[in-house]
Amino acid sequence: MNINSNLKHINHCLINHKVSLMRDKGTGTKEFREYAKEIALMLGYEALRELPTVPTKIVTPLETTTQNLIKKDSVVLLPILRAGLGMVDGILTLIPTAAVGHIGMYRDHQTFEAKEYFCKMPTLTDKTVLLLDPMLATGGSASAAVKLIKTHKPKKIKFLCIVSVPYGIEQLTKNHSDIEIYTACIDRELNADKYIVPGLGDAGDRLFGTK
Repeated sequence: MNINSNLKHINHCLINHKVSLMRDKGTGTKEFREYAKEIALMLGYEALRELPTVPTKIVTPLETTTQNLIKKDSVVLLPILRAGLGMVDGILTLIPTAAVGHIGMYRDHQTFEAKEYFCKMPTLTDKTVLLLDPMLATGGSASAAVKLIKTHKPKKIKFLCIVSVPYGIEQLTKNHSDIEIYTACIDRELNADKYIVPGLGDAGDRLFGTK
């Protein structure tokens, strides 16, 4: 399989504009959160194109008709803590009935390996899972999260991020070639400290004003 065959780069002028504003170190916490939410909404729009639907009888002001409605309880959002929380509200704008779980992962700053510290998930069996994290850098946290999710037998897993790099995309796809990756932007590379460049800094710190 082509290592990038499941990559969906959502290259849109509105998304590119908002990512550019997120990159600016002068952008404040409030605005950074708003841009993250708006970009997540647009990524979600693409990622949710093929949700299962159910033919349902609807009574319009003029007649009774059969229309397709999204199957209830078919989607679960799983943000990777803590930065992934910044993308949840954008997706919930599109599908407010989605269940939301949480996966806590952190990157060991010496080994760069992903470590799990928290996990609380609703039932995932036969569900479409949207795994959310603004950054796809080394691919370690995303790969570990997908491995954990797969033990719960979901129907499909889709990873949504705002900024990614070729290395992270390759690592995630190498470890889990069956998932789709939706990204707003593909940056140049990782620096020596495994941060994305040009990037947008530490997304968690900028979302929550902790630095």
